[in-house]
Amino acid sequence: MALKLAVEEVGKDFLIPVIDRVSFGVEAGEFVCLLGPNGCGKTTLLRIVGGLEPATRGRVTLDGEPIVAGQPHQHKVGVVFQEDRLLPWLTLEQNVALVLKPLGLGAAERAAIARRYLKISGLVGFEDYHPARVSGGMRQRTAIARALAIEPDVLLMDEPFGALDAQNRRIMQNEVRRIWRETGRTILFVTHAIEEAVAVGTTLVMLSARPARIRELIRNDGRTDRVKLIDDLNTMIMEEV
Repeated sequence: MALKLAVEEVGKDFLIPVIDRVSFGVEAGEFVCLLGPNGCGKTTLLRIVGGLEPATRGRVTLDGEPIVAGQPHQHKVGVVFQEDRLLPWLTLEQNVALVLKPLGLGAAERAAIARRYLKISGLVGFEDYHPARVSGGMRQRTAIARALAIEPDVLLMDEPFGALDAQNRRIMQNEVRRIWRETGRTILFVTHAIEEAVAVGTTLVMLSARPARIRELIRNDGRTDRVKLIDDLNTMIMEEV
């Protein structure tokens, strides 16, 4: 099967190397988690994949086409950040519909698409609420709906549940797995929480301490005992600190 997303020998320098020769591939419909020690370059790598930051070396391709920072790309990339970044003066529906304006869609079509993805994200009945009136988890669901509304070829998620409390974080982990199953989107998900990566990811990419390299690539297909997998990943992290 052809790769949906390919990261090839990517390196990044900020005076010193922070990412060094990272290579991995993502097949269509995979849910890949990037994890590693704090400060190892996970978010920087995600930004390079999304075309938000240039690589110093190597390249990233989406459906075979190189992604180059600052240059237009024929494919769509959705991004969910740790902060929801909703506009407080707009309703949840209006926040989602806003990203569809550059696509040249009419107001009615934008509203219909926004409502559809708010429904997928479990927000039926809250379309006309403003962000200040809903919980942090609901705001983050809206951010996910907004990213999905453009029907991206790949969805990038940068520690999207990091600001939530433990209970809401667990709820959102279940929700993002459900949304992934329902939409079939290809997802690249950054987290520093090992239990979270094991809970949501089909493939786990463990990065080393800086300069980040691939320490381990693990298929999380349910065949490995979950407790043992978490213990093994914790051991890897401790060895990198």
